[in-house]
Amino acid sequence: MVGSNNVEDAVDKAKQSLKNSQDKFKSGESGKEIDSGKEAVMAAFDKLMEAKAHFMHAAEASGLDMKSGASGQMNKGKAKAQELSSQATTFVHEKPLAALGIAFAAGFVVSKLCTTSR
Repeated sequence: MVGSNNVEDAVDKAKQSLKNSQDKFKSGESGKEIDSGKEAVMAAFDKLMEAKAHFMHAAEASGLDMKSGASGQMNKGKAKAQELSSQATTFVHEKPLAALGIAFAAGFVVSKLCTTSR
């Protein structure tokens, strides 16, 4: 991932600087070390914000790729539905009695499934 090593390095440096600052603060030498720790924390924070921006950009680009893929799948599905509709229309025109029988049977099965048995 872009910037992940830099972020980890900055966080490690910040942790080390803060630890050193705490040690120096306990021993009375706090001024420069605290400032150094603050700078390291700010550097780590800046790196984290930079990494966040990279991750947001990558997620956004990925979302656009997924959107175009979904759009392609939708177009394929739409074409297949139109093809099946055309085939069904042709079948009904060629064999109207068979189509009527199939529709009756399907309606009968659906009505049996939807009614409650007592």
